[in-house]
Amino acid sequence: MTTVLIVDDQAMLRAGFSAILQAQDGIDVIGQAADGAEGVDEARRLRPDVVLMDVRMPNLDGIEATRRILAAAERDRRPAPAVLVLTTFDADEYVHEALRAGASGFLLKDALPEELVQAVRVVASGDALLAPRITRRLLERFAESRPRTGGAELRLKGLTEREHEILVLIGRGLSNREIASSLFLAEQTVKTHVSRVFAKLGLRDRVQAVILAYDAGLVAPAG
Repeated sequence: MTTVLIVDDQAMLRAGFSAILQAQDGIDVIGQAADGAEGVDEARRLRPDVVLMDVRMPNLDGIEATRRILAAAERDRRPAPAVLVLTTFDADEYVHEALRAGASGFLLKDALPEELVQAVRVVASGDALLAPRITRRLLERFAESRPRTGGAELRLKGLTEREHEILVLIGRGLSNREIASSLFLAEQTVKTHVSRVFAKLGLRDRVQAVILAYDAGLVAPAG
């Protein structure tokens, strides 16, 4: 059972998201919060698998709330929830900051109900979820906004040639299945390689892997 905490300052949206998710097999909405500060408290108390987090909220915004939730989990030495950030087309800078804060992905607020359900399932499984309509544009802007240093390239020195190749493909946005097809490997073999890449580089999920690939120059923003 995947447990979910919904954090949004609009009561109608919380109720709508809750109704959609509660109707699904294997998903249980165990709590709601009306702002970021309450969300931090509820996340520590309830320990959900997934936090559905709005960005713009009073008292404490979703970015700082995400940062505090993940920091508290690390401090308490317990599994951190996957934070799925809700955003809109005109809030690119908030998405950048959410990724820096450690969010596992983001979803547009106008997403269809089935997209919301799929997003929760994806991040709960340990993968990252990036809204397809804006993923590449946002990540390219994110990469361009970060100063290039030698640190990213140095981190890659411990990778094997195959692991390096797979990181490049992750950076290009390919799924495990697409990587397996591209490299003529079994999907389970790709999953094993991806896990090793994450472990060697200290990455939590695909979002961080994509960002590192951009930082290291493995993937170049489109011109």
